[in-house]
Amino acid sequence: MRILVAMSGGVDSSVVAARLVAEGHEVIGATLQLYDSRESKKKGACCAGRDIHDARRVADRLGIPHYVIDAERRFHDSVIDTFANAYAAGETPVPCVACNQGVKFTDLLGMARELGVDAMATGHYVRRVEGPDGVEMHRPVDEGRDQSWFLFATTRDQLAFLRFPLGDMPDKAAVRAEAERFGLTVAAKPDSQDLCFVTDGSYAALVEKLRPDITGAGEIVDRAGQVVGQHEGVSRYTVGQSKRLGNAAMLAGERQMVVGIEPASRRVVIGPRAQAVARTLVLRNMNWLVPQPGPDGLRCAVQIRAREAARGATVWALPDGAARVVLDEGAVPAPGQACVMYDGSRVLGGGFIRRVGTEGEGKAA
Repeated sequence: MRILVAMSGGVDSSVVAARLVAEGHEVIGATLQLYDSRESKKKGACCAGRDIHDARRVADRLGIPHYVIDAERRFHDSVIDTFANAYAAGETPVPCVACNQGVKFTDLLGMARELGVDAMATGHYVRRVEGPDGVEMHRPVDEGRDQSWFLFATTRDQLAFLRFPLGDMPDKAAVRAEAERFGLTVAAKPDSQDLCFVTDGSYAALVEKLRPDITGAGEIVDRAGQVVGQHEGVSRYTVGQSKRLGNAAMLAGERQMVVGIEPASRRVVIGPRAQAVARTLVLRNMNWLVPQPGPDGLRCAVQIRAREAARGATVWALPDGAARVVLDEGAVPAPGQACVMYDGSRVLGGGFIRRVGTEGEGKAA
């Protein structure tokens, strides 16, 4: 096969390229330049100067062509601005999903198809399985490195074209061992960190720079609107957070957490955990990797944060790309986060949490 490999400059995508070359495929390497590396003061960032250099060295070692695609403007518009705007709307964004579905699985994958390759491969830790009804996405063998939650928005058409060679690897040590065996200089390179575009280590400072309209101190209030404290900026808070509440962290003998964000008034609303617990979620921008459920709904497990365990739920499809999820047990969801559905290891689909409510809000429209 003729395969384009998305090479970030890290060990994972480098091993993918090396394995495909060793298997006899015609491999082309491509690296996205997502931001100006001169702005970064943070170790572990990705897709900038050092990483582009490392990707090129690996390509040279493997004897494959390597291309660098300038995607800075697109990345800023589709990921960084979206990230800041989500905080300005009182949501908790998931920029890695936007990055995958923007510059990676849309722009880069589109370029791959224009080049006439047979497939595009990445270093993500998920499994692509040929099922009886078509291609399926599953959690990887190494569940400690599972990235399926971040890839829930991958469409069935994209999944048919993509390959994820590391999904069957037992652990990261085995990946690094392969890098050593292939003689790759990145074998011991540290993993990249989340939020690579936060160049000074403070995502709140970035949000406040891009959205100065929500910048500044404000009030911490309880659900009744009574002022119980002060904060230094709403972008420093998300629903479910219990830090940075100062003297308001404990009221009337109960520990408090953030239960709502009101960016327009620069208010952070707090309450005891019981006030943040919900059983019904309404999702937007649904992506289904299986047929949409009928009127009886879909029984499955859902994961509402990247590192939380999946929990039982029933899901109904709604008009206009929405869905309603009723959890078996209450949780503390945050608007803007992803809710991903699973059947065992298989990803069924997912969407973004638009709002939360009580269990009695009804089901399918």
